[in-house]
Amino acid sequence: MTGERQTGDAAGTQSGLPVVRLSELRLADFRNYETLRLSFDRGFVAFVGDNGAGKTNLIEAVSLLTPGRGLRRATYQDIARKGGSGGFSIRAGLVSLQGEANVVTKVQPDPAGPATRTVRIDETAAKSVDELLDLLRILWLTPAMDGLFTGPTGDRRRFLDRMVLAVDPTHGRRAVDYERAMRSRNRLLSDNRMDDSWLSGIEAQMAELGMAMALARAELVGMLVGMIEQSGADNPFPKAGLDLASGYGDTDLSRPSADIEDEARTRLRAGRHGDRAAGRTLLGAHRADLSVVHLAKAMPAALSSTGEQKALLIGLVLAHARLVAAVSSLPPILLLDEIAAHLDPSRRAALFDLIAELGVQAFMTGTDASLFDALGDRAQMLEVAAGTVRPAPASGATSAQSEQGR
Repeated sequence: MTGERQTGDAAGTQSGLPVVRLSELRLADFRNYETLRLSFDRGFVAFVGDNGAGKTNLIEAVSLLTPGRGLRRATYQDIARKGGSGGFSIRAGLVSLQGEANVVTKVQPDPAGPATRTVRIDETAAKSVDELLDLLRILWLTPAMDGLFTGPTGDRRRFLDRMVLAVDPTHGRRAVDYERAMRSRNRLLSDNRMDDSWLSGIEAQMAELGMAMALARAELVGMLVGMIEQSGADNPFPKAGLDLASGYGDTDLSRPSADIEDEARTRLRAGRHGDRAAGRTLLGAHRADLSVVHLAKAMPAALSSTGEQKALLIGLVLAHARLVAAVSSLPPILLLDEIAAHLDPSRRAALFDLIAELGVQAFMTGTDASLFDALGDRAQMLEVAAGTVRPAPASGATSAQSEQGR
């Protein structure tokens, strides 16, 4: 591909292919891959192979084509190949509504400090990784998320914020700025530097950013509830009821934003001594939580069976994918790690059909190619083994190319 955006058929209007998709992926010094080049020609891409072969590494690379630390939330040092340069690069060919684009995200070691990630789009340096959200949205579901409903509040909050980010690209910057301001306030309080002017300025910033975050989360939850209600009665994945705790107690978020910001600022000021004693800020957007209920059983998700929790999570991710496509006009790319192994054949086939109806590209992993039999020729089956990727024997796929690490 050239550096110029192309339109028409190149923009993904070909029959049967998602309008937003990856056409190519190149890796260098990424995890267990020294060099790798793959081409994709289907809406479904399934990586199959033994545990530890490097399947999840491949979809992790795709997840780094969006802001954040990817689906594993790993450090750059852990991602870089052992014995390699100390950095890594991910290059992707993207076909989207804007045409074709080349995207490169790269990490280079810096002896003087922590490594940083850079992004180039069509050979032009991006001002920030947030520019990736102008081109594509990426959602994922991994086995590590199976304990989402019973695990720490922070895990659900990160899950919620990734959902918000997929429909509101400014949310990530607000969250980063809020966390920075809160750390500054906590540091001043812990040092007993009760300077009113400094603290008042920081608290004003926290109130503005925190309330913007709370409102964005509430809007996302409201839209997601509406999307879930629209799903048909024959959907094999149970409907989830959602309830959001904003982190601001009983504050009524429907009031004018200026009023709720004033209230948040006043409560932060009043809570200085209590926060100093606790060693942390006790009120704010960083205390938000998402509660999920199995609607058909009127049961909290945390009390549902493991299988029901998995089904609820899948249904929630699919509803979010529909919402992202509707709100952003960018059908998301789905990354589903070991998704098929825990579903019976009928529910597995239903999942594949629902994804196909969404018109999105889905990258999936599994240890057995038979888990994807219901996809038939809709899937590009790729076999992963010891740092190599090749067409799976039974799939007949021919378009993937692999360069074995030397």
